[in-house]
Amino acid sequence: MNYCRNYVFFIAAVLLLFASPFSFSEVKTSWTAYSQEKHDIHIPDLPGYITLKCDFHMHTVFSDGTVWPTVRVDEAWREGLDAIAISDHIEYQPHKDYIPTNHEASNDIAAPYAKTKNILLPRAVEITQDTPPGHFNALFLTDNAALDTKDVLDQARIANEQGAFLFWDHPGWKGLELGRWMETHSAMYEKKWLHGIEICNGDTLYPEAFQWAVEKNLTMIGNSDMHEPILDKPRTPENHRTITLVFAQDKTLPALKEALFAGRTVVWSMNRLFGQEKYLKPLFDASVKMSNPYLWDKKSIWVQVDNSSDIAFELEKTGTYGPQTLLIPANASIQLKAEIKKEEFDPDVKEIRLSYIVKNLLTAPEKPLPVEFVISMP
Repeated sequence: MNYCRNYVFFIAAVLLLFASPFSFSEVKTSWTAYSQEKHDIHIPDLPGYITLKCDFHMHTVFSDGTVWPTVRVDEAWREGLDAIAISDHIEYQPHKDYIPTNHEASNDIAAPYAKTKNILLPRAVEITQDTPPGHFNALFLTDNAALDTKDVLDQARIANEQGAFLFWDHPGWKGLELGRWMETHSAMYEKKWLHGIEICNGDTLYPEAFQWAVEKNLTMIGNSDMHEPILDKPRTPENHRTITLVFAQDKTLPALKEALFAGRTVVWSMNRLFGQEKYLKPLFDASVKMSNPYLWDKKSIWVQVDNSSDIAFELEKTGTYGPQTLLIPANASIQLKAEIKKEEFDPDVKEIRLSYIVKNLLTAPEKPLPVEFVISMP
């Protein structure tokens, strides 16, 4: 009896399926379209530029990673990135007993899929020499295999002959006594073969690298250096992928390359931004808006502060007015009360300035960004 009943149910299901107006291909397409969700990163553009969210350091099974190259594209799309670089190692191939060494493979496999996801993918590798002198990522290559040589300076030269952007990876990875500036780095720098430096790798900040970037005008880079799959979990200001914000003229590979060589970057890691003041200041100004006073009683004025970015800004007062500390949450608004007594205020003055430093926006080690709010008085 159970057999007959199950058979009837099976026949009914088949008839319903073929009676449906949808084909198998349509069902598959529908599943593909909705199997992933994209979570955009809310960080504003700068005047004259768009802000590209980028990660230029990650690995796949073609070196010491644990995922297929297209997985890195899916992860990037899901997390709202605009550009990635798959930088599998030249020298280090731990899976070669199972996956033949092919320095072009991860880029060749990922490139056509990245186009369907609107992800920029400059061709890249990681030069994996001993530390010191360390590891280097080369972006915008035309022939990865040409860098498979024994001498790091030859590799840097060949990369530059291909027009590559070269940056030093995780300078303090094996300890500060090993991650130090050496003659090799000086030679690269003097020949203009070294263009950037990774000041943040994952959740780790390298203060010495940050200082070198400031002193030597090297492009500041921050990356995930992911080897394992990236889990799909909620993003918070403190818990997010370390990325490089690149201020480019448009979303194309040539514009991305031009911006990197020009040094128009800011690094975002663990709710901290690292970069030059000329980029941090307009980024803050585009994110945070303070209203004119909506209330002024005998002792205080009240204003609203809006934050349209994914960054929670941590401020400390340096001037006369305003609360001593101020936290402006990500993608939220707060009310601010500033004690300003009417009887002590010159009625002819039409504006008040609130001076702060933004503790989690740094232009150099231990050097927070100064900002000022100008309030028009009623």
